[in-house]
Amino acid sequence: MLIFLVSCAFLILGYAFYGLIVEKIFKINPQRLTPALKYTDGVDYVPLPTYKIFLIQFLNIAGLGPVFGAILGALYGPVCLLWIVLGSVFAGAVHDYLSGMLSLRYKGQSITFLMEKFFGQRFKYFFLLFLTFFLLLVGAVFAMSPAQMLAQATHTSFSFWIIIVFGYYFLATLLPIDKIIGRFYPLFALLLLCVTVMLVSVLFTRDMPFYPNLSLMNQHPNKLPIFPLMFVTIACGALSGFHATQSPMMARCLTNEKYGRPVFYGAMITEGVIALMWATLGISFYQGSPELFNAIQKGGPGHVVSEIASNFLGSFGGLLTILSVVILSITSGDTAFRSARLTFADFLKYPQSKIKNRLILSILILSGGILLCFFDLTNIWTYFGWANQVLATLTLWICSLYLARKKKFYWITLLPALFMTAVCTTYISNEKIGFNMPIITAQWIGISFSLICSAFFFRYVFYIKKER
Repeated sequence: MLIFLVSCAFLILGYAFYGLIVEKIFKINPQRLTPALKYTDGVDYVPLPTYKIFLIQFLNIAGLGPVFGAILGALYGPVCLLWIVLGSVFAGAVHDYLSGMLSLRYKGQSITFLMEKFFGQRFKYFFLLFLTFFLLLVGAVFAMSPAQMLAQATHTSFSFWIIIVFGYYFLATLLPIDKIIGRFYPLFALLLLCVTVMLVSVLFTRDMPFYPNLSLMNQHPNKLPIFPLMFVTIACGALSGFHATQSPMMARCLTNEKYGRPVFYGAMITEGVIALMWATLGISFYQGSPELFNAIQKGGPGHVVSEIASNFLGSFGGLLTILSVVILSITSGDTAFRSARLTFADFLKYPQSKIKNRLILSILILSGGILLCFFDLTNIWTYFGWANQVLATLTLWICSLYLARKKKFYWITLLPALFMTAVCTTYISNEKIGFNMPIITAQWIGISFSLICSAFFFRYVFYIKKER
């Protein structure tokens, strides 16, 4: 119990102190007009109250990640807590804050614009394709999961629920941000927070240890390597590239740069707390990795959520928890499609104030997402975790280049960028979906490639200093 409380306290203190350090390094300007005030269009650039933006940002970046990812990460044992806590404070929250603030400084532009600015125009086209497919995949999978759950619960067809979900996606992608997202998402975020806190509160009343086998050794039943797999498995809740696609939406709604830390850094820390809670619930409820592994084998992380919720909160509480999971999935899916619309609009310089323009892009993007739902995405989805962390790594490199160019302390992003470069390279080198190399060989390749990237970065820093 003490370790859990200390971990929560570290996350909160990380926001209070390290978040403030990151903010001072970035150097906010409260007098600068934000895109929400300067380019107000009543559609995407809409000033919103800060508390609403925080809750929307939290819900958008959370999705199923801090729940399902944390449960799968719990198979490694209490060592996963280190990544959730340290990853959230020193990597994920820094990533989210700087990517959000850079978007705020550059007219609320999407991550594609930043890629072009710092990596060049040629890379922009490749990255646009990568990001588009990534967002469509997220949207499709986060439509399929709730559609399947609802079809099973109501004994109706999967196709029926896919139509319902995508009908909602269409409205959420098309309508002004304050009509659906700004109105209902803060309530959905509070539902997730309340349900999770209720579950953990019950855990405090149970006579069971929080971490029965308290060791930092690898406890995964299949002995899968912690490096790199745990750092890919637990993405949302520690560090996730998907967040960089969501932040521009909220950057277009902020009314002052001083709210960036509570919204971007704070939402990530809150997600870290949720991931910490679910990892703890998974370890404690099943009293170790073997039983947790068996539960996951029966029905995936969703089965674990249902079993814990029903046992702790009864049938009504279990239903409420499942409902919150369905909502989490849907709300991440629709914002993925909305982000795809904004990305294409920025790329094409296609104004979105007119409903006709939004309608054209929304139909094209959602059509692609619907088509993906009727393909076997098993093998493609295997790449998602890796692609997500590659996006996070690229974003950290962008932030490092920005800080270096502005002669600011770039180590806050460079160190996590180097670490995640090694993680992503090792993962794709070792995995069967990649080059299927022995893990030791893959790890050496990952570390070597990270060092090569650092050499190029310092060469870039050297030329910046020389030019000045």
